[in-house]
Amino acid sequence: MLIRNKRPGEILPSEITSPEAFAGRRQLLKLAAASAAVPLLSACGESENPSAAEKPPAVSKYDFPEVLKTSHGEGLELTSYEHVTSYNNFYEFGTGKGDPLENSGTLITRPWNIVVEGECERPGEIGIEDILSAIPQEERIYRFRCVEAWAMVVPWVGFSLSELLERFRPTSKAKYVYFETLFDPEQMPGQRRKVLEWPYREGLRMDEAMHPLSMLVTGLYGRELPNQNGAPLRLIVPWKYGFKSIKSIVRIRFVEQVPETSWWMQAPSEYGFYANVNPEVDHPRWSQKTHRNIGEGIFAERHETLMFNGYADEVAHLYRGMDLTRFF
Repeated sequence: MLIRNKRPGEILPSEITSPEAFAGRRQLLKLAAASAAVPLLSACGESENPSAAEKPPAVSKYDFPEVLKTSHGEGLELTSYEHVTSYNNFYEFGTGKGDPLENSGTLITRPWNIVVEGECERPGEIGIEDILSAIPQEERIYRFRCVEAWAMVVPWVGFSLSELLERFRPTSKAKYVYFETLFDPEQMPGQRRKVLEWPYREGLRMDEAMHPLSMLVTGLYGRELPNQNGAPLRLIVPWKYGFKSIKSIVRIRFVEQVPETSWWMQAPSEYGFYANVNPEVDHPRWSQKTHRNIGEGIFAERHETLMFNGYADEVAHLYRGMDLTRFF
């Protein structure tokens, strides 16, 4: 795992407000050294006040003290659990920010199987419990800086995507990885509307997928991942905008050609395949040079958006020689 050195002016981990301070619960996990950063899709000017703040659930098996720790995201102040779990983009449950919390109780996450197929030597199917039992000691907690028109910092529990992909032995023909969300309108009422072409689809280039900062997430704040946040398994790609971080994954496919992805198909002039955080490439309808932080209020001072969401040192080499205004 790549480790980021502490930058001048960063807050020490010991100065970060702990989950106990806002949740009033017993110690969740020793989060001090945890970290990383990820963008979440949003539109400008929307209210950030949660309508029904959910309290952290009872202690679960994710509360294990031996969870590995990293230095990614040191100095980033955490967004409250209430905001993280009540202000979401998950169109399968509705287009409003509060809709996923309100409507996702219909989602059944056990049993849950993920099909892995395509250009690999060992295609097959794996259950979420098999994933959790096979890699619990490899799980890590990361702080993710989530940036677009608004920003969050979330302590996700997860592990590098490459650790799962390598099990299926992708061949030399595998140039891209395709992901697919569950399609079940009975469980996901938002899919009864043609807001997007369902199921939701995303993809990464193989080198992006195998980068140690591309993660599969199984929890947040040391607890099991809530439905509205993409249970039971979601992707996080910290240097990209949030629509790349597909939720409730049921299919992974190794492919040779660039896969079609949901927002790229829906509005190719607005949402490119790569979706790297880039303040120099504006969305056609708003600037992406700045963002605001959830919890600070809609009239709070906006913050400068960093190239690759602040992870240029780790990932800029993946795009060396590419025209990032064309491959956006």
